[in-house]
Amino acid sequence: MTATTNRNDMMRDVAGLVHTLNQRPCVDSDVALDELLTNLLAHMTRAQHAGVTLTTVGGDVQTLSSTGRYPVLLDDIQRRLREGPCLTAAWKHHLVRLDDISQEERWPSYCQEVFQTTPIRSILAFELFTGEGTTGALNFYAESPGVFDDDAVELGLTLATHTALAWHMVRRDEQFRSALASRDVIGQAKGMLMERFDVDAVRAFELLKRLSQNMNIPLAEVAHQVVDRQGGTQ
Repeated sequence: MTATTNRNDMMRDVAGLVHTLNQRPCVDSDVALDELLTNLLAHMTRAQHAGVTLTTVGGDVQTLSSTGRYPVLLDDIQRRLREGPCLTAAWKHHLVRLDDISQEERWPSYCQEVFQTTPIRSILAFELFTGEGTTGALNFYAESPGVFDDDAVELGLTLATHTALAWHMVRRDEQFRSALASRDVIGQAKGMLMERFDVDAVRAFELLKRLSQNMNIPLAEVAHQVVDRQGGTQ
């Protein structure tokens, strides 16, 4: 079976899942990413494991999602050694293919530890997204060397594109819902201040802004504190 088997069916399947995620009224990003990653691994038949790695300019490495313990373990190794194919894919290249851990000359410390402590022998990594000092990578792992051929690379690029699209949609939805929640709590806090100090909406909002500046915390957090304290005194 090749990596391109039933590619049209795969494209419809993945695109349908992305569409389904976009249609849900409320989507948790972690749950959505786990669901999508499991779907992608089923189509990348030569891989046994998959994961999404998030890196920051400060050198932090997080596993956003994984289909098992090995992607997490390999990210931990990259975090400690500050080298590895997933980091390279995230920060320097759109695509990194590692054909044989035992023969690879790049990232020598990483490869040696992975070879000695895990069954992983080949890796395919794709840059997913960048923004605000963070970069993500979609990674496929196989327990045999040399399994990711050109067909697998082409398939992986398609899967990475759909993953990036789904991730941006879910994050956009979360940010929108967060903005709505912040607007609501700021409105509550303004109403409480207007009633307590007998001021209009403009004066109440100015008071919230001064509190935010003086306390050096976001306006929404100030509003939360006002609502919580006023609610507790009732």
